Amino acid sequence: MKTLKYAIFFLSLSFAGAIQSQEIKKNPADYINPFIGTSKGGNTNPGAICPFGMMSVCPNNSPKPLKVGEKSYPTYVYGNRYFSGFTHTNLSGVGCPDLGALTIMPISGKLEIDPEKYSCTYADEKATAGYYSVDLPKYDIKAEVSTTLRTGIERFSFPKGEAHILFDAGRSVSNIPGAYLKINSPTELEGHKMIGNFCGTGKQSVIYFVVQINREPDRFGCWQENRILNSFTRENSGNNIGAFFSYNLEKEEDIVIKIGISYVSIENARMNLEYEQNGFGFEKVCQDAYDAWNDKLSRIQVEGNNEKYKQMFYTGIYHMLVHPNILNDVNGDYPAYMTGQTKNIQGRNRFSIFSLWDTYRNVHPFLSLVYPEYQSEMIKSILDMYREAGRLPKWELCGMETDVMVGDPAVIVIADTYLRGIRDFDVTLAYEAMKKNATTMASTTRPGYNEHIQKGYIAELRENETREGPWVWGSVSTGLEYCMCDFAMSQMALALNKKADYQLFRKYSQLYRNYFDTNMGCMRPRWTNGDWVEPFNASPQDEKEWWNQVGFVEGCTWHYSMFVPFDIKGLIGLYKGEKNFIRKLKECFKTNNFNIANEPDIAYPYLFNYVKGEERKTQYWVRKCIDTYFGNDHNGITGNDDCGTMSAWLVYSMMGLYPDCPAKDTYQLTCPVFDKVTIKLHDKYYKGDKFIITAGDNADDKHFIEKISINGEKSKKYSITNDQIVNGGVLSFTLQ
Repeated sequence: MKTLKYAIFFLSLSFAGAIQSQEIKKNPADYINPFIGTSKGGNTNPGAICPFGMMSVCPNNSPKPLKVGEKSYPTYVYGNRYFSGFTHTNLSGVGCPDLGALTIMPISGKLEIDPEKYSCTYADEKATAGYYSVDLPKYDIKAEVSTTLRTGIERFSFPKGEAHILFDAGRSVSNIPGAYLKINSPTELEGHKMIGNFCGTGKQSVIYFVVQINREPDRFGCWQENRILNSFTRENSGNNIGAFFSYNLEKEEDIVIKIGISYVSIENARMNLEYEQNGFGFEKVCQDAYDAWNDKLSRIQVEGNNEKYKQMFYTGIYHMLVHPNILNDVNGDYPAYMTGQTKNIQGRNRFSIFSLWDTYRNVHPFLSLVYPEYQSEMIKSILDMYREAGRLPKWELCGMETDVMVGDPAVIVIADTYLRGIRDFDVTLAYEAMKKNATTMASTTRPGYNEHIQKGYIAELRENETREGPWVWGSVSTGLEYCMCDFAMSQMALALNKKADYQLFRKYSQLYRNYFDTNMGCMRPRWTNGDWVEPFNASPQDEKEWWNQVGFVEGCTWHYSMFVPFDIKGLIGLYKGEKNFIRKLKECFKTNNFNIANEPDIAYPYLFNYVKGEERKTQYWVRKCIDTYFGNDHNGITGNDDCGTMSAWLVYSMMGLYPDCPAKDTYQLTCPVFDKVTIKLHDKYYKGDKFIITAGDNADDKHFIEKISINGEKSKKYSITNDQIVNGGVLSFTLQ
């Protein structure tokens, strides 16, 4: 009977409230497929999470059973054979390991605490918005999980006989060791786990937890280093430690376990658990999670007949609403940036996990458009970090600053947010922080920046050469990112009527020209004396060379030679005219040197729009990218999703518009894949009630634009301004 019972529950969850009207048969949340991007390097996971949730509950699988102390990264990869429990707190779509902590595993039969022995094959995975389930045939167990913002819940349906729930406090994706565990009663335990060392940075933090179970066990205890400790041990610390709860069941029975977390204290973890889960109501938690997702996703309604595209679209938004995520507890407490001191946010959300080098390009512009109240809180969180540490973040993770990647992306995000019309934050403080990062703090927040503005470029060092200040990763990549930052600074200064700063940072933004070799027609590194670096291949074809070319970060000259989104007209001049520019751009695509899996060239398909008569190539390549690099299965994202960045490219492109340059007010246009898109605009921030994109019937079968109209007036431009969108209206395409 349990199979029938859970089948009925799963169906009721999947289609709860699905029929809202005769026209809309499914809710947006019904299109979420959490398995999208769980292989092919996407590094997403199918676990349960709420929008912007601190907690996520993710299945942990691996190609082979894990040995004691062995790490698995990513936490989950579609197709890995062996399941070893559910982790709590997980990163989505990132390229380095961290979190993935606090593992809970159900087993039946003989008690085993060695993951190499209790890991098992699994079957019949299901995942929907805020829900995941899996069968463990070896143990005849069905495992289901769901979440609230800060807590998780698991329901295990055990067979008759011996049943055990294992709690591994020591294991995580992070390679920082150390944990503490205390059993308070037969149905509650508490403790903390060390995390950190993201991308080898060495930075550390702590996750605190409280775990409660709805049924008192017949036996319980602790283990350490694969050895069960004596029955009197109720408290333990070390590396490979955990606890078990064992039952002698006289019939099939469900046991429910829930866990609350905090980055502040055990007391706060318990408070979060008691506030967000009063009892063990699994169905209610699932339904609330589903409703939360449906509420957020319903801000955009798409119409058309292509169900695959709808899955890709809504799952893309789903991935964008995972990170940044809430860090504060229900009482407002959170760990301060870089110091870890307990602060209180007092009435709003404190956000964390800012992968800004990735997300400044499209995720934050999307949040500004569709979820401006959350983007506002994110900017306020970034400014909180400035107050706490005297600098803006670069790649912040749970209060730690990892300083991963290059440039100064927080400056771009702040400017872009302000220029899109979100201004309910301390603008004076924001500009102070932006300018400080670019001036008095530049030696630490912008490695090589002083050299960049003094010499006009950052040099590559020969053997035995040194420079003052921190190491510079990729002179050309870093320099071009600084040019993008300074363009954003100049636009913010212009908007605030700071004319001298506008002129200064506008001048600095033009330093991109010093990295461009007009003879070779590409971006190229220089030696300290100004000579171009030799030897240098201007057209690397081997993918290995992509990732190791001197002067560049996670790419090569193909991926950076057109990364001047704020001055395409000036870049065309460096290429000695539109024909050469288009020829080089076409060559990048036709030789398969365009790399959508990483950020610097992500806007390349839209650059054809800058040359009159070439716009159809944007339409062609955008649709080709949608159908080549994305899908609605586990292979549906090419490369790391990077906290929603690849998903943001897809979502924007499917709607038919893309913000190719942050801190600039234009979107480039292409063919939408839906017959109609309706974006509900937030009345606190924008004048318009909604913005509608129409494309006629069967838009998914059409690939080129015949005509564009904005609010009924024909437009000859293949772009639209931010104001035209947020003031409301209709963008109409006639497609062919």
